Amino acid sequence: MVSGNMPAFSAYQATQQTGISATTWTKITFDTKVFDTNSNFSSSRFTPTVAGYYQVNGSIQLTGANAAYYVAGAFYKNGSSYAQFTLANGNTNYYCQSTGSSVIYFNGTTDYVEVYAFGTALGSWSAYNTQTGTYFNACLLRAA
Repeated sequence: MVSGNMPAFSAYQATQQTGISATTWTKITFDTKVFDTNSNFSSSRFTPTVAGYYQVNGSIQLTGANAAYYVAGAFYKNGSSYAQFTLANGNTNYYCQSTGSSVIYFNGTTDYVEVYAFGTALGSWSAYNTQTGTYFNACLLRAA
């Protein structure tokens, strides 16, 4: 693509998200935008207004005193799990990071995507708030 309306965004978590319960899929919040070329990212949700195929990327880094041994991430399209990404192994009191990407079709009107996390073991997690640890971004690959 050489020109035209090509939505893209990048966001990360600058404020630590606490209270992520073990064995429960939890929506991850992204409170800092790096860029948002078409104003399609809001409330931790990407809702592109140009129909097409998008490269979607995410990373979740969790930590906690009773940290789980595994963490997985998922892209939720329209409120349902669409694509899960890496199941990462970590140790108690260490960070555990899961990253992934997917190519997802969006209709340009109602479709949206969010990032969720899931951890195992007892206790609760906190999302680690860095631009390199917990981030979410997407860009248009090809219009429909």
